[in-house]
Amino acid sequence: MLRRALRLGLGRGPLSWGLGTHRGGSTLGKVEGSGGYRGSWVAPVSSYVTFRTQDPAYYGKTVGRLGEGDQNGKLSEIKKKIQSVLPGGAWNPLYNTSHLPPEHSDVVIVGGGVIGLSVAYWLKRLEKPRGAIRVLVVERDHTYSRASTVLSVGGIRQQFSVPENIQLSLFSIEFLRNINEYLAVVDDPPLDIQFNPAGYLLLASEKGAAVMESNVKVQRQEGAKVCLMSPEQLRNKFPWINTEGVALASYGMEHEGWFDPWCLLQGLRRKVQSMGVLFCHGEVTRFVSSSSHAETTSGEEVTLKRIHEVHVKIDRSLEYQPVECAIVINAAGAWSGQIAELAGVGKGPPGTLQGTKLPVELRKRYVYFWHCPQGPGLETPFVIDASGAYFRREGLGNNYLGGCSPTEEEEPDPGNLEVDHDFFQDKVWPPLARRVPAFETLKVRNAWAGYYDYNTFDQNGVVGPHPLVINMYFATGFSGHGLQQAPAVGRAVAEMVLDGHFQTINLSPFLFNRFYLGVKVQEHNII
Repeated sequence: MLRRALRLGLGRGPLSWGLGTHRGGSTLGKVEGSGGYRGSWVAPVSSYVTFRTQDPAYYGKTVGRLGEGDQNGKLSEIKKKIQSVLPGGAWNPLYNTSHLPPEHSDVVIVGGGVIGLSVAYWLKRLEKPRGAIRVLVVERDHTYSRASTVLSVGGIRQQFSVPENIQLSLFSIEFLRNINEYLAVVDDPPLDIQFNPAGYLLLASEKGAAVMESNVKVQRQEGAKVCLMSPEQLRNKFPWINTEGVALASYGMEHEGWFDPWCLLQGLRRKVQSMGVLFCHGEVTRFVSSSSHAETTSGEEVTLKRIHEVHVKIDRSLEYQPVECAIVINAAGAWSGQIAELAGVGKGPPGTLQGTKLPVELRKRYVYFWHCPQGPGLETPFVIDASGAYFRREGLGNNYLGGCSPTEEEEPDPGNLEVDHDFFQDKVWPPLARRVPAFETLKVRNAWAGYYDYNTFDQNGVVGPHPLVINMYFATGFSGHGLQQAPAVGRAVAEMVLDGHFQTINLSPFLFNRFYLGVKVQEHNII
C-alpha cells in the first residue's frame, strides 16, 4: 500500500505549518573544544549580558555582567576584569557576531553553487508578498575553488532522451538568452555570459543509430530544433571530421552551445543578495529534528521527521551557530549524500522507505585544455563522439577543451583534484585524433579536475521533497548536467516549496520516491 501511495504521488500539498519559525531564544557563537563548549557569549534572556572567558583556566567562570541601569558605569570595570584573565594584549569583549548566520531563517539552502542560488532566486521572485520569506544560503567553499559549477565546460543542450530533461534545458536557455531581464541589478553593469550558440553535434555508430533517431523524435516533439545528418552530409558541413564508423549524427540548430559558468554563478549571487538573501561561509554539521510515527493503511509503520534546527560550523573557526528553520533545501551537489545522512535519510532497515539512501556520491572528472594550430575553425560545435570523448573550442586562438567520462572500472579516486595525464593519452586523445585528424598534433597546455554529483541509480536529478523527512527538499544528483538545468530546477523546487506541487515543468519522475520503488529515469544521453 505504501508503494502504491508513493506511485500515486500522495503526499503533501502546501505545507500546513507555513514558513514561519519558532522565535525562541538560542545561544550565539558556541565554540567547540575538546572539553565541551567554551567561550560562548550567551544571548540575553533578561536585562543583562553575561561575559565568559575563553581561557581554559577560567572555564565557565563569569567575569562580568552588564546590567540594565549601570551599563556605562560598569563597562570599564568589566573590561579590566576580562583582560586580567586574558593577559597579553588588547581584546574587545563586545563579541562581533556579524560573521554568524542568523538565529532564524524560514529556508536554509545547503550549498551556494548555481543550483542553490537558483533556488534562492526563485523563492524570492515568487514569494508573496515581497519580503515574506527569509532565505539563508550556507556555502563552505566561499572561493568556489572546488565548485562543480566553475570547473565545468559550460555546455547547454536539448539533446536528451527524456522529455523532462529537454524541457528543463529549453527553459534554462530562455533564461540565459534573456539573463539581464532576470538578473539585472540597479546601478550594476549588465551580465555577459558569453553564450556561444555553436550547437551540439552527437555522433552515433551503427549500433546507436536507432536510439539516436528515437531521441531526436522526442526532442522535436518537445520543441527542440535538431536535425539528423548522414555521414555524407556531415562531411559536407564539417570537412575536418573523419566519418569512419559514423552511421548517423544529430545536430542542434539553435539554443545549444556553451557559456561562462562563472558569470552565471556571480550574476545569481549578486541578484539574490540584492533581493535580501543572506549568506554564510560555513559547513552544516548537524540537524536537530523531531519524530512522529504513522501507520499506512496496510499496517506498515513509518517514522516521520521534521528538521527544526540546522547547526552551521563557521568557516576557519571552531564556532557554530544553530539556525531555526522551517524548510531545508539540500543543494550540496557532490556532498548532498552526506547532508542527507545527517538528516537521517537512509537510516532504517534495508528494503524499506526508511532505509532508502540518497544515491548521490562524489565522482571526479578531468577536463583537458589543448592547442592545435590546424584544428577546426570558429563554426565548430560541441562535439560528442560515439566513444564518449568530447571537445569544444575555447576562445579564438585554436584552443580546445575536452575529456571523456571513465568506465566504472576506471573511476579515479575522488579524494583529491589531481589530474591523471595518462588518462588523456590513453582514453581521450586516441578517439579524438581518429575523429579529427588535425588533433594528431595537438599540445596539451593545461588540465584540471572537478566533481560530478553522480546519481548512481540512474544519473538523473533528484528534485522535490523527501517523503519521510518532511521539510527537506532535494535539488541534486544531476550527474554532469546540473549547470545547464539550474535555472529551471530552481524554479521547480521553489514552486514545490511555496505551492506544494510542480507548475512550470512536471518533474514528478525525479522525485526521491523512485529509489524506493526501483523506477529508473531512462536517459540515454548522459555524458
